[in-house]
Amino acid sequence: MIVAAVLFSLLAGFTGFAQLPAGGSAMDLNSAMLKLFGSATAFTARADVQVLDPKEVEQLRTPMTFANLDGRLRVEIDMSQMRGKDLPPATVAGLKQLGMDRVVSLLRTDKKLKYIIYPNAQSYVSLPLPKEDTAVANQNLKVEKSALAKETVDGHPCVKNQVIVKSGEKVMLTATTWNASDLKDFPVQIITKEKDMTSIMRFQQILFVRLDAKQFEPPAGFKQYSDPETLVIVQSKKIPAATKK
Repeated sequence: MIVAAVLFSLLAGFTGFAQLPAGGSAMDLNSAMLKLFGSATAFTARADVQVLDPKEVEQLRTPMTFANLDGRLRVEIDMSQMRGKDLPPATVAGLKQLGMDRVVSLLRTDKKLKYIIYPNAQSYVSLPLPKEDTAVANQNLKVEKSALAKETVDGHPCVKNQVIVKSGEKVMLTATTWNASDLKDFPVQIITKEKDMTSIMRFQQILFVRLDAKQFEPPAGFKQYSDPETLVIVQSKKIPAATKK
């Protein structure tokens, strides 16, 4: 499940300053997900993201900012705005102290890379895309869409669809989408499920604009790391000097 994996990978394993709670947010942003946006190949949008447990109790909630430019995907998360019943305040405080509370994830299937950028640390991690995702990106994915109902979401008249994204006969992604007829069929709401967990993305402030291509590249002057763990170690070494000031 795309969103749940994004959020939980951001939080999993954070103990003190020893591990990265993160780094993997681009891991599950893939070519199959991009297919859910249909013909909207250039846009920006704000998303309210929820993760629900099997009893439909909210586990996590956070705003995210999405941008797409011809298959290049950018997702921004401010961890200080994330809320969760099992999210210790010390986790977010620790991330902020490390300079890793803001995370920008870039998916670049054209380069077979994903970038995890930490603007406050002026650093980024460059990771190769998994072989499976690289292979999928080089294929023509097939989208099967079945209309389920007509509903209104946030004032937008929508067609509720069951969507299946396939690579050959292999199912890459299954989702329910609410495609707004007044927004070029943009999916203003997307729901995915996996292992009894449910992820809900509801989009607002949707603009069909083309961002500068530089927004989909690591910023010039930022230090590059090959793995997130090394970045955490480097940032943690800066904390004593910073706190003494």
